[in-house]
Amino acid sequence: MSSNRLIIRESKPDELDKIKKVLIEAYEQYAAILSKEQWENYKNSIIDATEKSKTKTKLVAIADNVLLGACFIYDSAEKAYGLTDLEIDYPIIRLIGVSPKARGLGIATELIRASCNLSLEWGSDRIVLHTSDMMQSAIRLYEKLGFKRAKQYEFMNGNILVKSYELNINNTAILTN
Repeated sequence: MSSNRLIIRESKPDELDKIKKVLIEAYEQYAAILSKEQWENYKNSIIDATEKSKTKTKLVAIADNVLLGACFIYDSAEKAYGLTDLEIDYPIIRLIGVSPKARGLGIATELIRASCNLSLEWGSDRIVLHTSDMMQSAIRLYEKLGFKRAKQYEFMNGNILVKSYELNINNTAILTN
């Protein structure tokens, strides 16, 4: 990221392969933590979410005409996970991923900021995301940005606790920084 500034925008249909590539690169670090089968399932879920998801929108981060990050925003838990019993009927961020070569540049923060702005435009004053303990650096970022644990929206995926974090967008500094 040298000359051009970072641009966060909605993705274009012809960018799906680039989005898949950057998300798989971003999450590949967990292949060392997960079993081979778990990693293959996770990677396939990333591919499925990219190709067949019911997102409200997909955001991308672009600099120097290179796609460096992406995230997906869903209307509800039903759309994001097929889980109606979570009763989340406001935006959910999923699959925030930044290319390993572009980490530390604030790209994930900008993707989250853009997600919050869109949520406000859509009439929602809060946003939710899910993560797990293996993603400690992501959890630190979410907490730094003001996200709070929302245990009522957590669930088990096999033997992994999928933790939930919620942000009240109106009471956050993320939109003013």
